[in-house]
Amino acid sequence: MSTRVDTARSAVYRDGHIVVTLDSAVEIRFPVAGNPRLARGTPAQLNRIEVSPYGLHWPDLDEDLSFGGLLKGDYGQTTARRTMARRRTQRVSNR
Repeated sequence: MSTRVDTARSAVYRDGHIVVTLDSAVEIRFPVAGNPRLARGTPAQLNRIEVSPYGLHWPDLDEDLSFGGLLKGDYGQTTARRTMARRRTQRVSNR
């Protein structure tokens, strides 16, 4: 018995979303606005995506997202919230 693993074939920026196409032709879409770094990117920067077996990388924006995180609905905003909370805590403790 074999288990088929669906892997990402390609990823593009389209209509405010990143669209990942899997080998099975299934598409996974997520909004660029959900990620602070991607939201600041130009269309050219957003379209320069490197696909690996583990996730997506935008070299021009220094951003990486794992497929595991994307499937859980984490488009990078969880990390951004943690960073902001840590900075607020540091400011309060420095007073």
